[in-house]
Amino acid sequence: MTTHLTTPAQAPVTDLYPSRGKTEVSVPRQDPVLWGVPDAPGPFQPLDLQSFERDGFFAVDQLLADDEVSVYRQELDRLVSDPTMRADERSIVEPQSQEIRTVFEVHRISEVFARLVRDERIVGRARQILGSDVYVHQSRINVKPGFGASGFYWHSDFETWHAEDGLPRMRTVSVSVALTENYDTNGGLMIMPGSHKTFLGCAGATPKDNYKKSLQMQDAGTPSDEALTAMASEYGIKLFTGRAGSATWFDCNAMHGSGDNITPFPRSNVFIVFNSVENEAVEPFSAPVRRPEFIGARDFTPVR
Repeated sequence: MTTHLTTPAQAPVTDLYPSRGKTEVSVPRQDPVLWGVPDAPGPFQPLDLQSFERDGFFAVDQLLADDEVSVYRQELDRLVSDPTMRADERSIVEPQSQEIRTVFEVHRISEVFARLVRDERIVGRARQILGSDVYVHQSRINVKPGFGASGFYWHSDFETWHAEDGLPRMRTVSVSVALTENYDTNGGLMIMPGSHKTFLGCAGATPKDNYKKSLQMQDAGTPSDEALTAMASEYGIKLFTGRAGSATWFDCNAMHGSGDNITPFPRSNVFIVFNSVENEAVEPFSAPVRRPEFIGARDFTPVR
């Protein structure tokens, strides 16, 4: 069923990707993966963009040099050890350890991370993929310490950003920059290659203020075991490893997740979500209220 949402000063918006209904639905992607031209100038080479379009992700082995990693790692450590950040609503605390696990909106909190967002190696790639100027829909630092930090279950980011933040189209891309070594044992990112071509609309209504729970443990927006089994059988699973300073770019609809980290080796990264300025958020498609702006931005100012 096609529904339409109306927001103040906005025309009705067609919901191309219904979700959070009574049943789980699977529909083909209605949007391009690459919105820009393949030979657009920028950090990505044409073959890189072809690989991204095919798989839904592209890994860069060494985006940042060691001295740059050191600067960002020190800033991450400063933020997660700052008592004022623990009391800040933008910080998410690990339920078991009671340590800060995530800090949102870091490009507004920290000028160090703001510079990273403006770095052409970062934002230039987003513009190439999305074919327009971009703004930051979300930024955060993630800390997954050793000895028991929990993972994050399989999901499509777009399913949540569409349902709860009101992003109309799949014109959004994420980059995860490793600030520690990513081993094959310490809870690294896993993606199903090619899964970005299919939208999985999850079953179940969105509770009010769902974000307060979902940022610690995913519930609403979680695919069924049957759907995940079918997708994994069709697409396989890619686990990302790499040294500190490596980066992984991935499409907003790629099915991904991460496991627990029970090793002694921490895994930390900075995560930036770029959305096209031509894909501004409207009202949520499948949620009673918007999520806070530090999670789903309503400032659509282009990154310069």
